[in-house]
Amino acid sequence: MATGKLRNLLEGLKPAMTMVIVQIIFGGLNIMYKLARNDGMSMKILVAYRNIFATAIMVPLALIFEGKSRPKLTWMIFLQGSLCGLFGGSLGQNLYAESLSLTSATFVAAMTNLVPAMTFVMAVFLRMERLAIGTIAGKAKLMGTIMSLGGAMILTFYKGVEIKLWSTNINLLHHGAAALQESSPNQVLGSLLAVASCVCIAVWLIVQTKMSMVYPSYSGTALMCVCASIQSVVYAMCTERDWSAWKLGWDIRLLTVVYSGVLASGLMVTLMTWVSRMRGPLFVSSFFPLMLVTVAILGSLLLHEQLHIGSIIAAVLIIVGLYIVLWGKGKEMKQTAQIHAAQSFSEQDLRHIVIENSSNSECKPEASGIIGPIEPADLGSGVPSAAAVVNK
Repeated sequence: MATGKLRNLLEGLKPAMTMVIVQIIFGGLNIMYKLARNDGMSMKILVAYRNIFATAIMVPLALIFEGKSRPKLTWMIFLQGSLCGLFGGSLGQNLYAESLSLTSATFVAAMTNLVPAMTFVMAVFLRMERLAIGTIAGKAKLMGTIMSLGGAMILTFYKGVEIKLWSTNINLLHHGAAALQESSPNQVLGSLLAVASCVCIAVWLIVQTKMSMVYPSYSGTALMCVCASIQSVVYAMCTERDWSAWKLGWDIRLLTVVYSGVLASGLMVTLMTWVSRMRGPLFVSSFFPLMLVTVAILGSLLLHEQLHIGSIIAAVLIIVGLYIVLWGKGKEMKQTAQIHAAQSFSEQDLRHIVIENSSNSECKPEASGIIGPIEPADLGSGVPSAAAVVNK
């Protein structure tokens, strides 16, 4: 009995544990982006290579694991894959990378906390999520989203006293980072681009959830990567005319495109698709605040960025807000499951009563005037028709 409960608990934790891993990988991606930018790599070319490497890893995986079971590719699925490639790939990633160039990794990571709120609004508007503000679950989801967003804003605009928890004396950026940050021409533009990238991510999560209902995870991710590769390569070739900028050596540029393509855009997107199909887009987006915590920690360990009291307060708010959202979502799913179970029990019970009464009428001719013959259509609906109840 205890083993069964433990197994059920672990099964229920799988989506949450998966999303924690995904956000840790995405947090590392921000650090890699910063290092590649510091090395002088064009962000447009980086995004193009990222999608190329993602395509190279996902297409073979889709053919191996889903080659025989994959449904037919329809025009609707192709359109959804193209939209996923646009919003979750070429356009969304270019906006994110460009905002990173104009601001900082921590700021952009903080702005991604707008994604849960945007996804929640879109999902409610499209009737993929219930607002249910009158229920405890609905209030919890709304309050958790606002709390996580508030934590992100504190991290962005408030530093406070510096806290020295550890000192690795490691700064992979050396002196290049300061020069890059000082040369940022337009912080406001960078903020607007970050908001636009959040909108793209929210749209992508919605479309991805729709596509995952009819198309398997590996194949859906592979289709998205192919479309994103074509779009991002065309864009990069039109804007970057210097062919020497496309060269990759055995350096941080190659490591970044492999990391971002194989892990971030390939395997992690596949895991996100799987979780989204199980729990919905709001569940996936609610984990984005963890990326901010990951970036803050990795930045202090590897880039010699100092932590402040504002970072600690923000991290606590983000984690508590995330927990509240998950609690509300879990309570909502439990209530929905109970309602479905009750409806299913009522239908089965009613069918049993109808069949039992029908059997009694065959045994007792005098009862034939009360219960008439039961038609298959009556059993399928779960409610006997008037003809079944009153024998004409």
